[in-house]
Amino acid sequence: MPNDDLQRLENLKRLLAPGHIAFIGGRDADYAARQCAARFKGTVSGVNPKRGEMGGQPCYPTVKDLPGAPDAVFLAAPKEAAVQVVVELNEIGAGGVVCFTAGYGETGPAGRESERELIQAAGNMALVGPNCYGVINYVHDAVLWPFGAGRHKCRKGAALIMQSGMITADMAMNQRSVPLAYVISAGNQAMLAIEDYMDVLVDDPRVSGFGIYIEGIVNVEKFAAACLKALHAKKPVLVLKAGSSSIGAGLAVSHTGSLSGSDEAHQALFDLLGVIRVRSPELMLETLKFMTLSGVPEGRRVAAFTCSGGEALMVADYCDDKGLALPQPSESCCRKLAGLLPDIATISNPLDYTTPLWGNREVMPKVFATALEDGFDAAVFVQDYPPAEFEADNSRYRADGKSFMDAVNAVGIPAGICSELSENFDPESREIYVAGGITPMQGFDRGLDALALACDYHRDRERILANGQRSGFRIVGPAARHPDPDYPPRSLNEWESKRMLGRFGLQIPKSRFLPIPQISRAAAVAGQIGFPVAIKLVADDLVHKTELDAVLLNLADVESALAAVEHIRGVMAGRCLEQKSHGLLIESMVEDTVHELLVGVRADPQFGLTMVVASGGILVDLYKDSRTILLPTDADTVKQALSRLRCYPLLRGFRGRAPCDIDKLVDTIIQVAEFAESKSAELVEMDVNPLMVLPAGAIVGDALIRVRG
Repeated sequence: MPNDDLQRLENLKRLLAPGHIAFIGGRDADYAARQCAARFKGTVSGVNPKRGEMGGQPCYPTVKDLPGAPDAVFLAAPKEAAVQVVVELNEIGAGGVVCFTAGYGETGPAGRESERELIQAAGNMALVGPNCYGVINYVHDAVLWPFGAGRHKCRKGAALIMQSGMITADMAMNQRSVPLAYVISAGNQAMLAIEDYMDVLVDDPRVSGFGIYIEGIVNVEKFAAACLKALHAKKPVLVLKAGSSSIGAGLAVSHTGSLSGSDEAHQALFDLLGVIRVRSPELMLETLKFMTLSGVPEGRRVAAFTCSGGEALMVADYCDDKGLALPQPSESCCRKLAGLLPDIATISNPLDYTTPLWGNREVMPKVFATALEDGFDAAVFVQDYPPAEFEADNSRYRADGKSFMDAVNAVGIPAGICSELSENFDPESREIYVAGGITPMQGFDRGLDALALACDYHRDRERILANGQRSGFRIVGPAARHPDPDYPPRSLNEWESKRMLGRFGLQIPKSRFLPIPQISRAAAVAGQIGFPVAIKLVADDLVHKTELDAVLLNLADVESALAAVEHIRGVMAGRCLEQKSHGLLIESMVEDTVHELLVGVRADPQFGLTMVVASGGILVDLYKDSRTILLPTDADTVKQALSRLRCYPLLRGFRGRAPCDIDKLVDTIIQVAEFAESKSAELVEMDVNPLMVLPAGAIVGDALIRVRG
């Protein structure tokens, strides 16, 4: 890492553990300074030539008048003055600046130029933003934030790092008892990106994990390295990714282009790194809360408790949908529970202990402890708490909650109490359980989703580390670029494409190519190859030959081959393809296929070469059953991708059909990846569709390759 970057990261550490904070600006700076001074134990200063105090603290006319170089600065000065202020802060040796000031890269070309000036002025200082809400540091009670920050000092919690200021603020205001250590609004990420904050904070023992909101990743390789660093440290990374988009039309000629867009590439990166992707802020918060307070289950065996038959049924259905196991009680456990529970109780997992024992502090501790004797990886208790306006006595609810809490703490497994509705969990009850080391989970769906994601994290982390995941992700191939009008991408025809693949070692059908002047020999050549055969038209820009009726299959004799040639002559004439046509491809038919796959590669603008594996053949557009993999890859990653396809049961042998040799199929897919890597300098995209999967191997049925120039 260059010395400038190292110094900048050291200054970021100063900013995140400050002893002296300066607030520069007007009303926003004054509010932020007042809020910070009320809780921060270090020095708080202000800078404003028109003020005698800032947030009740000493205020100085210029930066040079400050009593020493501040470790952290909240800058809310007008844009016109911001660059000069940053220059002066750099000159006195300040650690870093949180730039609340806006009007930079988010506004267009002129703003981007101003942003470059700001970066240059900052030098080796850590610059957060610009155009960001700021930083809330609950670990040190250092609040550089112009809105209400709430909360008290945190001993251990998650770090929220987000591109959107408003989403950051909304999540900081959550009423879910989520332990938060840091909240960082990254803004324009002009100097410091999300991955930089992660790289520093993953070493902080008070950080339990990360909640990330992104619209795009600034530096994919640095982001990957930070995520793997967190994975090794057992600090989960949860990502809420917005801005899904399809690949540009210039690259979307093949099926690969339509199936493997930007969002799919991001997902492939997350899969590679053990990153947990969530689809809502609520699920992010619930999952971070559970994994921080309760920990990560080491398996999927769950013990569930309710005092309602309806809730027990819902829990059972939901756990089944999420792949959470609910082992039924052993005979010994059933006998013991029968002696504790009323006759109307349902002895099962989930356990419906019914309301007669509700709040019983003598029997219920024994019920929970007995049910947990069989051994589980996690436990959940479904219980809602009436709000104050219902004038209900929550003591009986809390009595059962405490009995459950004592039982799970005795066996040492992650556990949570989950309300059916998110709002039915009062703050006092939540804090009781937080103090007791179990998680108050708000909302039946989000709570059980969080539990399932925590189980998934353990499984994926173990798999990735066991396979010796490399220390980072390396982009292969130049980023895809807009076609040069003078040298547009060129599509190789099927014959050229398959010859290239065949020379690389991939298996292709026995075949012969006949140029247009020689196509009258097609029937004789078909006989030499051996019937049955396929005869295909080879022409420029002929991507979907089947739709043009230019592919004739299962030709069993000379007569059918002659008829096929005449038919293709008619297609050429009817479609005016004479000038574009090169000839005919005669191939032996591939028989006894297990299934047809699509394996394709494209050059992604941000991720380099990405591979898509999908159900193939003519139904690829209908099913869209696909997984995306980033290159380079390995056999384990390919196997994981195959296993997640809906067509995977067909590959394994479905209802008596012959299975394929998965290892040999994986070898073939790896060969396609290696071919693409060998051509990375010029490859735009390629399709192998179909890759005809056989019981022992795979054959390239058709191929399309597009190259630059």
